[in-house]
Amino acid sequence: MDKIVLATNNKHKINDFKNLFKDIEIQTSNDVGFFNEIVEDGKTFYDNALIKAKTLFEFLKEKNFDAIVIADDSGLCVNALDGRPGVYSARYAGNHDVKAARSKLLEELKDKDDRSAYYECVLVAILPNGKIISAEGKTYGHILEKECGTTDFGFDRLFYSDDLGKPFGFATDDERNRVSHRGKALQNLKAKLLEANVLLNDDKK
Repeated sequence: MDKIVLATNNKHKINDFKNLFKDIEIQTSNDVGFFNEIVEDGKTFYDNALIKAKTLFEFLKEKNFDAIVIADDSGLCVNALDGRPGVYSARYAGNHDVKAARSKLLEELKDKDDRSAYYECVLVAILPNGKIISAEGKTYGHILEKECGTTDFGFDRLFYSDDLGKPFGFATDDERNRVSHRGKALQNLKAKLLEANVLLNDDKK
């Protein structure tokens, strides 16, 4: 199989896929004419990724369009908050307001001794024959007591990365991608797709 359709139009995610699957044609949901909003009402990252992948898969099936369909879901999980914000990370403070979300997180943790946390990403791929392959990735650290750094992506200004030994807010794109939950999930998924012999044009590197 030499074509992947992603259930996203997020430029960062698209670039991550293109950098890893260099010999595979990558298309987005918009590229194949899918513009509907998908309701992500699952209770887990896997649930939401599966909902998105299945919805796009059924759309392509009706068009007799063969491709590997891949969707992801990810977020920040804080142990002292029983895994919140988790699947609600993007909607933690409503309306995808990342500044308000960071303020809310700091407020919820102000009396907590345990500030350990991790980012998690789950990828779900559906092959043209309907077979489902999934993979996950995690990166661990803790929540800082105040924001730091120059990036303004999600909770990165509050997340100290154990892998990097510094806050994500001060990490370069290359540094972050090297240890990120999505990067690890992508590597795990690629290995599983290669093992299943469905990436026929990939160099397997």
